[in-house]
Amino acid sequence: MKEIVKIFDTTLRDGEQVPGCKLETKEKLKIAEKLDNLGVDIIEAGFPVSSPGDFNSVVEISKIVKNASVCGLTRAVKNDIDVAVESLKLAKRPRLHTGIGTSDSHIKHKFKSTREKILERAVDAVKYSKKYIEDVEFYAEDAGRTNNEFLALVCEKVIDAGATVLNIPDTTGYCLPNEYGEKISFLINNVKNIDKAIISCHCHNDLGLATANSIEGVINGARQIECTINGIGERAGNTSLEEVVMVLKQHNELDLNTNINSKLLLETSKMVSELMGMVVQPNKAIVGENAFAHSSGIHQDGVIKKRETYEIIDPRDVGVNKSSIVLTARSGRAALAYRAKGIGINLSKIQLDKVYDQFLIFADKNKEVTDSDLPNIIKLSKI
Repeated sequence: MKEIVKIFDTTLRDGEQVPGCKLETKEKLKIAEKLDNLGVDIIEAGFPVSSPGDFNSVVEISKIVKNASVCGLTRAVKNDIDVAVESLKLAKRPRLHTGIGTSDSHIKHKFKSTREKILERAVDAVKYSKKYIEDVEFYAEDAGRTNNEFLALVCEKVIDAGATVLNIPDTTGYCLPNEYGEKISFLINNVKNIDKAIISCHCHNDLGLATANSIEGVINGARQIECTINGIGERAGNTSLEEVVMVLKQHNELDLNTNINSKLLLETSKMVSELMGMVVQPNKAIVGENAFAHSSGIHQDGVIKKRETYEIIDPRDVGVNKSSIVLTARSGRAALAYRAKGIGINLSKIQLDKVYDQFLIFADKNKEVTDSDLPNIIKLSKI
């Protein structure tokens, strides 16, 4: 039996912080419902104290979500917590997400404080939250650059105060995978009450390492990943939900899995892209338009003979109907014959050689050859 890694989706909170991606409540509700159907374990619905609109969105999302926990973000401030508690009153499974920066950089420059005072604020915030909501997640902002010994102390004290989940964010996306993995391992081995809480990975993609860091985190003992659909988020984005889900699904040797119905990944990706106005890059892993498209002759020949030659994921597993054989000047005879057969034209070897010569002339002048172009190319070949 594979161990489950919980998926904490923050598309509606961290993801929505992208400039120009502000959603109205009705749009958030559509996404929340889709995430619930997808099998997300926790939906971070917003930052309730930040605006009346965000507060209302958390209230409305709490009403409709049937399976996932609904989470509201706060700072380690009593009023933030009060407002979040109010917004989560109708949630079947409410979670309060509170925390504070723990790196020396944040302590000195952001809070102009000391480690001792920050530790006290962290514990007080968790204790206060626990009075109202049982499931309390604590985030140690900028944990990626926090001294490991101090981070372990903070974790121990907030667990004693009642925290059920410890969020270890690589807020600036700076950590290398081995560094982040070692940080998680250090906490597992040095926080004496760690068995009473789940460690969560929240990694940013500033250096393109968010997915790698999150996977390294769970390999080292974390059991929750915080991520967004299409990897959207501030700056270079967050960990991509579809990527971590499929990494765990494909790598059986890790003995880990998620509750996500991967066949809904593509349609969820498309919905988020459309509602937020954020185009998914064609070469995006898993959900990009070209993720299962092949234009190189060598690759096409291999895929036609046996899909697994160049594809480690069955496209149907993520909601894509089939692999695409794209005809370009780099395509070979096998691809041309395959696409011709697809429109009902079976070419003999001699016919294929003639058609291929004419195909190359056309392909050199056009970026892509479509099915509608093929009959004319075949006609010009005079076979």
